[in-house]
Amino acid sequence: MNRLHDKIRDIPDFPKPGIIFKDISPLVKDPAALRLAVYQLLHPFLGKEITAVAGMEARGFIFGSLAAWELGVGFIPLRKPGKLPYDVQSISYDLEYGSATLEAHIDAFDKNDKVLLIDDLLATGGTAKASCELVESLGATVAACAFVVELDFLQGREKLKGYEVHSLLHY
Repeated sequence: MNRLHDKIRDIPDFPKPGIIFKDISPLVKDPAALRLAVYQLLHPFLGKEITAVAGMEARGFIFGSLAAWELGVGFIPLRKPGKLPYDVQSISYDLEYGSATLEAHIDAFDKNDKVLLIDDLLATGGTAKASCELVESLGATVAACAFVVELDFLQGREKLKGYEVHSLLHY
């Protein structure tokens, strides 16, 4: 894990003073580190019934699409409002510094889908919890949630009680 840990860059005072942003750019730039991260994200779920992967905009698209490819299943993007061209289901939620909305096409999931939800970061858990609710509102089941980085001190995992949660790096 040190190999991945060394690829996360701290950016102080972004997006506002007092926040230390965990930048994954060095990790995704390094092909070996990226491959290792995707493998470690998926490792606990290999052999389990996963029929789709969903990722939150935007960094969840990076890891989620690679994970879906590795598993041989489809990838469902959970997008910001106004980005999807077909009928959508929306969910709004609170963030650490504001509010946000995610959308998915109303036919994005089948009712029997077992979805692995992937994002780069678990902070307060608002985005992840809303994503679980969005997937479930469209008739699918959330099989688990996986994150590259978890900020333990923000206790986002608490919002995901009842879901299996896997994180690679803890701060």
